[in-house]
Amino acid sequence: MKTMHIGKTPLVVSRLAFGCMRLSDNRREALASIQTALEAGITFFDHADIYGNGSKEDVFSAIWEAVPGLRDKIILQSKCGIRRRGDPDPTAPTRYDFSYDHIVRSVEGSLRRLKTDYLDILLLHRPDVLMEPAEVARAFDALHAAGKVRYFGVSNHTAAQIQLLASCVRQQLVINQLLLNPLDSELLEVGVSLTRRPLLHRVRGDGTLEYCWMNGITIQAWGPLVGGALSGNLPAGADSRIVEAAQVVAELAAAKGVSREAIVVGWLLRHPAGIQPVIGTTNPARIRAACQAVDIELSREEWYRLFVAGRGGELP
Repeated sequence: MKTMHIGKTPLVVSRLAFGCMRLSDNRREALASIQTALEAGITFFDHADIYGNGSKEDVFSAIWEAVPGLRDKIILQSKCGIRRRGDPDPTAPTRYDFSYDHIVRSVEGSLRRLKTDYLDILLLHRPDVLMEPAEVARAFDALHAAGKVRYFGVSNHTAAQIQLLASCVRQQLVINQLLLNPLDSELLEVGVSLTRRPLLHRVRGDGTLEYCWMNGITIQAWGPLVGGALSGNLPAGADSRIVEAAQVVAELAAAKGVSREAIVVGWLLRHPAGIQPVIGTTNPARIRAACQAVDIELSREEWYRLFVAGRGGELP
């Protein structure tokens, strides 16, 4: 497994991260998935306090007994900020909460469930419209000073939202986790379709990828395997765009003698910004298949062929 640095930190991690959202609540099955990732060389594990309402963090903690001495050899990341409908009372809607109390309480809950003294990285999960940057800064300061969180970042944030937060917090924001794959490539679209009006209105986060790249913020890609849509799990009634992209993936995989998962993940690794895909499959065979991506490199022509197919139309 190849490695990379996270942002401008000294953290050296595996090129791929393992997302724990879909871990089985069955400890034996969960451990099989985690151990497969470890055997493949993955050292970065991504959580969130809402995954299984905390059950995924709890089941993950079984790895400490299964692999003694592992904690200092891996990077644990969790996320907070999403609150479910009905929490804390029946009338409460689904919402985002970056208040001091919620951030601190969420981290303490994650630490308890993960059975660890610290998180290597904490991400704010989705932008809170009512965020008060000074309150977030106070929470970050408290968690950092207490040794409960080493580094901080965000998820699903635009460049402007990161700039606003960075203007108040003392800690460097080292990660932005974003949806990115060959079928969800809007972050790249602004670079090729700026003057095309119909496409301009589909672009979200204008300049976000470039902002993160310029400022040493590692871009993590969630949903990199598109739920298997391009690697053998084509949805029933899939539109022509998905069918064509899946065909391109199959042809490239056959030509290179690798898995289709490796082509889809390799498409992200080929980008010069140093994107870290967060693979979410818990199937051991598919974990191993995705990890083949670190040993291939798509040519410019191969990369653009999949980009064009995934975007559903020729470049302008």
